[in-house]
Amino acid sequence: MTEQTSPRDASDTVEVHSDTASLIEAAATRFVDVVVAAQRARGSASVVVTGGGTGIGLLKRVREAPGDIDFDKLDVFWGDERFVPADDAERNDKQAREALLDHVPVDPARIHPVAASDSEYPDPVEAAAEYSADVHAYLTEHGAFDLHLLGMGGEGHVNSLFPDTDAVREDHELVVAVLNSPKPPPVRVTLTLPAVRKSRHVVLVVGGAAKADAVAAAVAGAEPVDIPAAGAAGIESTTWLLDQDAASALALD
Repeated sequence: MTEQTSPRDASDTVEVHSDTASLIEAAATRFVDVVVAAQRARGSASVVVTGGGTGIGLLKRVREAPGDIDFDKLDVFWGDERFVPADDAERNDKQAREALLDHVPVDPARIHPVAASDSEYPDPVEAAAEYSADVHAYLTEHGAFDLHLLGMGGEGHVNSLFPDTDAVREDHELVVAVLNSPKPPPVRVTLTLPAVRKSRHVVLVVGGAAKADAVAAAVAGAEPVDIPAAGAAGIESTTWLLDQDAASALALD
Protein backbone atom coordinates (compact mmCIF):
# COMPACT_ATOMS: atom_id res chain seq x y z
CA MET A 1 0.00 0.00 0.00
CA THR A 2 1.18 3.51 -0.82
CA GLU A 3 -0.06 6.45 1.25
CA GLN A 4 0.33 10.19 0.72
CA THR A 5 -1.18 13.46 1.89
CA SER A 6 -3.49 14.92 -0.73
CA PRO A 7 -2.72 18.45 -2.02
CA ARG A 8 -6.43 19.28 -1.82
CA ASP A 9 -6.39 19.48 1.96
CA ALA A 10 -3.76 18.67 4.55
CA SER A 11 -6.17 16.33 6.32
CA ASP A 12 -6.87 14.27 3.18
CA THR A 13 -5.04 11.02 2.58
CA VAL A 14 -4.68 8.79 -0.45
CA GLU A 15 -4.04 5.06 -0.08
CA VAL A 16 -3.17 2.97 -3.12
CA HIS A 17 -3.77 -0.77 -3.03
CA SER A 18 -2.49 -3.40 -5.40
CA ASP A 19 -5.78 -4.78 -6.72
CA THR A 20 -9.54 -4.89 -6.26
CA ALA A 21 -9.43 -7.54 -3.54
CA SER A 22 -7.01 -5.56 -1.38
CA LEU A 23 -9.01 -2.37 -2.04
CA ILE A 24 -12.21 -4.00 -0.80
CA GLU A 25 -10.38 -5.43 2.20
CA ALA A 26 -9.04 -1.98 3.11
CA ALA A 27 -12.48 -0.40 2.73
CA ALA A 28 -14.13 -3.06 4.89
CA THR A 29 -11.46 -2.62 7.54
CA ARG A 30 -12.06 1.14 7.54
CA PHE A 31 -15.80 0.54 7.90
CA VAL A 32 -15.29 -1.69 10.94
CA ASP A 33 -12.69 0.57 12.56
CA VAL A 34 -14.78 3.75 12.24
CA VAL A 35 -17.99 2.10 13.44
CA VAL A 36 -16.36 0.41 16.42
CA ALA A 37 -14.56 3.61 17.45
CA ALA A 38 -17.80 5.63 17.19
CA GLN A 39 -19.74 3.10 19.23
CA ARG A 40 -17.10 3.11 21.92
CA ALA A 41 -17.03 6.91 21.99
CA ARG A 42 -20.75 7.69 21.70
CA GLY A 43 -22.65 4.43 22.23
CA SER A 44 -23.88 4.13 18.64
CA ALA A 45 -22.71 4.76 15.10
CA SER A 46 -24.03 5.61 11.66
CA VAL A 47 -22.89 4.77 8.16
CA VAL A 48 -23.98 6.00 4.76
CA VAL A 49 -23.40 3.17 2.32
CA THR A 50 -22.91 3.15 -1.42
CA GLY A 51 -23.78 0.74 -4.21
CA GLY A 52 -21.77 -0.55 -7.15
CA GLY A 53 -19.54 -3.58 -7.33
CA THR A 54 -16.94 -2.27 -4.92
CA GLY A 55 -19.47 -0.80 -2.50
CA ILE A 56 -21.43 -4.02 -2.28
CA GLY A 57 -18.21 -6.04 -2.20
CA LEU A 58 -17.04 -4.24 0.93
CA LEU A 59 -20.40 -4.88 2.62
CA LYS A 60 -20.00 -8.58 1.90
CA ARG A 61 -16.53 -8.44 3.41
CA VAL A 62 -17.89 -6.71 6.54
CA ARG A 63 -20.39 -9.54 6.82
CA GLU A 64 -17.51 -12.02 6.78
CA ALA A 65 -15.31 -10.08 9.20
CA PRO A 66 -17.46 -7.74 11.32
CA GLY A 67 -14.94 -7.32 14.11
CA ASP A 68 -16.49 -5.82 17.23
CA ILE A 69 -19.38 -4.01 15.53
CA ASP A 70 -22.55 -3.94 17.61
CA PHE A 71 -25.07 -4.05 14.76
CA ASP A 72 -27.94 -3.39 17.14
CA LYS A 73 -26.47 0.09 17.70
CA LEU A 74 -25.84 0.98 14.06
CA ASP A 75 -27.89 3.35 11.87
CA VAL A 76 -27.65 2.72 8.12
CA PHE A 77 -28.41 5.31 5.44
CA TRP A 78 -27.88 5.36 1.67
CA GLY A 79 -26.02 8.05 -0.24
CA ASP A 80 -28.37 7.68 -3.16
CA GLU A 81 -31.00 5.39 -4.55
CA ARG A 82 -32.39 4.48 -7.93
CA PHE A 83 -36.10 5.33 -7.90
CA VAL A 84 -37.39 1.94 -8.97
CA PRO A 85 -39.75 -0.65 -7.41
CA ALA A 86 -38.73 -2.19 -4.10
CA ASP A 87 -37.97 -5.61 -5.59
CA ASP A 88 -35.88 -4.24 -8.48
CA ALA A 89 -32.39 -5.74 -8.51
CA GLU A 90 -30.98 -2.26 -9.20
CA ARG A 91 -32.06 -0.93 -5.80
CA ASN A 92 -29.04 -0.12 -3.64
CA ASP A 93 -31.23 -0.97 -0.65
CA LYS A 94 -31.95 -4.47 -1.96
CA GLN A 95 -28.30 -5.11 -2.80
CA ALA A 96 -27.10 -3.93 0.63
CA ARG A 97 -29.63 -6.10 2.42
CA GLU A 98 -28.57 -9.15 0.43
CA ALA A 99 -24.88 -8.43 0.99
CA LEU A 100 -24.98 -7.56 4.69
CA LEU A 101 -28.10 -6.28 6.42
CA ASP A 102 -30.21 -9.44 6.09
CA HIS A 103 -27.44 -11.43 7.77
CA VAL A 104 -26.62 -9.37 10.86
CA PRO A 105 -28.76 -8.28 13.84
CA VAL A 106 -29.43 -4.69 12.77
CA ASP A 107 -32.44 -3.08 14.42
CA PRO A 108 -34.96 -2.63 11.54
CA ALA A 109 -35.91 0.77 12.98
CA ARG A 110 -32.32 1.90 12.42
CA ILE A 111 -32.30 1.08 8.71
CA HIS A 112 -33.19 4.21 6.74
CA PRO A 113 -33.92 3.39 3.08
CA VAL A 114 -35.17 5.78 0.42
CA ALA A 115 -38.79 5.08 -0.50
CA ALA A 116 -39.25 2.92 -3.60
CA SER A 117 -41.26 4.02 -6.63
CA ASP A 118 -44.05 1.59 -5.74
CA SER A 119 -44.26 2.76 -2.12
CA GLU A 120 -46.60 5.27 -0.50
CA TYR A 121 -44.34 7.96 -2.03
CA PRO A 122 -44.61 7.31 -5.81
CA ASP A 123 -43.46 10.85 -6.62
CA PRO A 124 -39.63 11.12 -6.41
CA VAL A 125 -39.85 14.66 -5.07
CA GLU A 126 -42.08 13.43 -2.23
CA ALA A 127 -39.75 10.48 -1.65
CA ALA A 128 -36.82 12.89 -1.41
CA ALA A 129 -38.72 15.04 1.09
CA GLU A 130 -39.54 11.99 3.22
CA TYR A 131 -35.91 10.86 3.20
CA SER A 132 -34.76 14.39 3.95
CA ALA A 133 -36.97 14.46 7.05
CA ASP A 134 -35.38 11.21 8.23
CA VAL A 135 -31.87 12.54 7.58
CA HIS A 136 -32.60 15.85 9.32
CA ALA A 137 -34.05 14.06 12.34
CA TYR A 138 -30.95 11.91 12.71
CA LEU A 139 -28.51 14.79 12.25
CA THR A 140 -30.43 17.04 14.65
CA GLU A 141 -30.03 14.41 17.35
CA HIS A 142 -26.52 13.18 16.57
CA GLY A 143 -24.81 16.08 14.81
CA ALA A 144 -23.17 14.13 12.01
CA PHE A 145 -22.92 10.79 10.29
CA ASP A 146 -19.91 8.81 11.45
CA LEU A 147 -18.93 7.36 8.06
CA HIS A 148 -19.95 8.21 4.52
CA LEU A 149 -18.77 5.71 1.91
CA LEU A 150 -18.62 6.89 -1.69
CA GLY A 151 -17.89 5.27 -5.00
CA MET A 152 -17.04 7.42 -8.00
CA GLY A 153 -17.89 7.32 -11.69
CA GLY A 154 -15.52 7.87 -14.55
CA GLU A 155 -16.67 11.47 -14.94
CA GLY A 156 -16.24 12.11 -11.23
CA HIS A 157 -19.82 11.69 -9.95
CA VAL A 158 -20.49 10.60 -6.37
CA ASN A 159 -23.88 9.51 -5.06
CA SER A 160 -26.17 10.72 -7.87
CA LEU A 161 -24.39 14.05 -8.15
CA PHE A 162 -23.26 14.38 -11.75
CA PRO A 163 -21.12 17.15 -13.28
CA ASP A 164 -22.83 20.38 -14.28
CA THR A 165 -26.25 19.48 -12.81
CA ASP A 166 -28.62 21.19 -10.41
CA ALA A 167 -28.04 18.47 -7.83
CA VAL A 168 -24.29 19.05 -7.58
CA ARG A 169 -24.87 22.79 -7.36
CA GLU A 170 -27.27 22.40 -4.43
CA ASP A 171 -25.80 24.22 -1.45
CA HIS A 172 -28.63 24.03 1.09
CA GLU A 173 -30.89 20.98 0.88
CA LEU A 174 -29.48 17.69 2.18
CA VAL A 175 -31.57 15.49 -0.12
CA VAL A 176 -32.87 16.14 -3.64
CA ALA A 177 -34.64 14.23 -6.38
CA VAL A 178 -32.78 13.77 -9.65
CA LEU A 179 -35.20 13.56 -12.55
CA ASN A 180 -32.82 13.41 -15.51
CA SER A 181 -29.72 11.48 -14.48
CA PRO A 182 -27.28 11.06 -17.37
CA LYS A 183 -26.76 7.50 -16.18
CA PRO A 184 -29.79 5.19 -16.17
CA PRO A 185 -32.16 4.92 -14.51
CA PRO A 186 -32.93 8.63 -14.97
CA VAL A 187 -34.90 9.12 -11.75
CA ARG A 188 -33.05 8.96 -8.43
CA VAL A 189 -32.93 10.38 -4.91
CA THR A 190 -29.58 11.54 -3.59
CA LEU A 191 -27.79 13.09 -0.67
CA THR A 192 -26.11 16.34 -1.70
CA LEU A 193 -22.60 17.62 -1.05
CA PRO A 194 -23.81 19.55 2.03
CA ALA A 195 -25.03 16.21 3.41
CA VAL A 196 -21.75 14.49 2.60
CA ARG A 197 -19.95 17.22 4.51
CA LYS A 198 -22.01 16.43 7.60
CA SER A 199 -19.98 13.22 8.02
CA ARG A 200 -17.11 12.81 10.43
CA HIS A 201 -15.25 10.53 8.05
CA VAL A 202 -15.65 10.39 4.27
CA VAL A 203 -14.08 7.46 2.43
CA LEU A 204 -14.02 7.33 -1.37
CA VAL A 205 -13.44 3.82 -2.69
CA VAL A 206 -12.43 3.86 -6.36
CA GLY A 207 -11.03 1.24 -8.71
CA GLY A 208 -10.25 1.10 -12.41
CA ALA A 209 -8.17 2.95 -14.99
CA ALA A 210 -11.25 4.63 -16.49
CA LYS A 211 -11.51 6.71 -13.32
CA ALA A 212 -7.86 7.74 -13.06
CA ASP A 213 -8.19 11.18 -14.65
CA ALA A 214 -11.18 12.11 -12.50
CA VAL A 215 -9.37 10.92 -9.36
CA ALA A 216 -6.34 13.06 -10.23
CA ALA A 217 -8.54 16.10 -10.91
CA ALA A 218 -10.50 15.70 -7.68
CA VAL A 219 -7.40 15.19 -5.55
CA ALA A 220 -5.81 18.25 -7.16
CA GLY A 221 -8.78 20.39 -6.14
CA ALA A 222 -11.07 20.62 -9.17
CA GLU A 223 -14.33 22.53 -8.94
CA PRO A 224 -17.10 20.24 -7.65
CA VAL A 225 -19.46 21.35 -10.42
CA ASP A 226 -16.95 19.82 -12.85
CA ILE A 227 -15.78 16.87 -10.73
CA PRO A 228 -18.35 16.28 -7.97
CA ALA A 229 -16.00 14.02 -6.00
CA ALA A 230 -13.82 17.07 -5.39
CA GLY A 231 -16.55 18.44 -3.14
CA ALA A 232 -16.66 15.40 -0.86
CA ALA A 233 -15.01 16.15 2.47
CA GLY A 234 -15.35 14.81 5.99
CA ILE A 235 -15.39 16.86 9.19
CA GLU A 236 -12.47 14.90 10.67
CA SER A 237 -11.00 13.02 7.71
CA THR A 238 -11.29 12.42 3.99
CA THR A 239 -9.64 9.28 2.62
CA TRP A 240 -9.23 8.06 -0.94
CA LEU A 241 -8.87 4.29 -1.17
CA LEU A 242 -7.68 3.47 -4.69
CA ASP A 243 -6.40 0.54 -6.64
CA GLN A 244 -3.27 1.03 -8.74
CA ASP A 245 -5.23 1.64 -11.94
CA ALA A 246 -7.38 4.38 -10.39
CA ALA A 247 -4.25 6.00 -8.96
CA SER A 248 -2.29 5.84 -12.21
CA ALA A 249 -2.68 9.55 -13.07
CA LEU A 250 -1.55 10.72 -9.62
CA ALA A 251 2.00 11.87 -8.98
CA LEU A 252 2.77 9.70 -5.96
CA ASP A 253 5.97 10.05 -3.97
